[in-house]
Amino acid sequence: MVSYVRTLKNDSVAGKTGGGDNPSTCCPPLRPKRKSPRWHIELEPWASDSHSLEEEARRFLHYITTPQVGHTHLMAASLVSESSSWPKGPWAVCLDSKYSLAQRIHTKHCRVYSLGLGVEDKTLERSLARVGCEVHCFDPSLKQAHLQESDMWLHRLSVDWRDPNPAIPAQRQHGNIKKLATILNDFGHRQVDVLKVDMESAEWKILENLVLEGVLSSVGQLLLEVHLHWAGFEVDGDDPSVVRYWFSLLKELERAHFRLFRYHNDPAKPRLFLHKNFLNASSAYTLGWVNNEWRP
Repeated sequence: MVSYVRTLKNDSVAGKTGGGDNPSTCCPPLRPKRKSPRWHIELEPWASDSHSLEEEARRFLHYITTPQVGHTHLMAASLVSESSSWPKGPWAVCLDSKYSLAQRIHTKHCRVYSLGLGVEDKTLERSLARVGCEVHCFDPSLKQAHLQESDMWLHRLSVDWRDPNPAIPAQRQHGNIKKLATILNDFGHRQVDVLKVDMESAEWKILENLVLEGVLSSVGQLLLEVHLHWAGFEVDGDDPSVVRYWFSLLKELERAHFRLFRYHNDPAKPRLFLHKNFLNASSAYTLGWVNNEWRP
């Protein structure tokens, strides 16, 4: 599988989009410094010589359900709770003192990006906005290009793993889509304390793009819902190869200094893994990752 990526370009300013620390004013692109783009991710060795789906699935499912770091505080919805009062919802951020998010919230320097398709739960985003975070939600269904609502900025943008094809007229494009690196450059944002991704099976290719373009170094915490009932948009290969690709992508997160601090498995979700009931796996898991080397 070959992935094609382009380097960052100097796009025009998006307008009054919440750039910088004042969300009501425009600011020029700051050209975040990132590593040179790569062409492909590194595939992990097969889980077994037989290349079997069962071995690949067991390794992958064990990986996403085994937290790599502990925590003492989480923030979910509108509360801060001790680990003994584990949040029941899928989305939570880590507020341990050894990471910077709690301090960033206290000093009103916290920035949150929420990538979705307009139908996902935004309880966590509203809670973070209430405590002073600058929250940007990307929703392609909006009628206005940019809208401020309930202390959050809403943008009519869909985040993709590629920028629009310049050879296709804008009126024929399916919505306003951009890569996250392009949006960061447009808005003049160097860093995002919390990146929430709920993209209904587009998350694998978006994550691959973030890895290849070195964007993850600009992220403090990554909250990611992964969908396992099928391979995902533009993910090819037989079932064992697909699961190996998924696993390899998450290992790239580990190489980028991210550690899993929480996973959530919604019991109401269908028990489907690549179109079949396999190892009693859920069709979706929500994963929380924290960047061990985050230095905002």
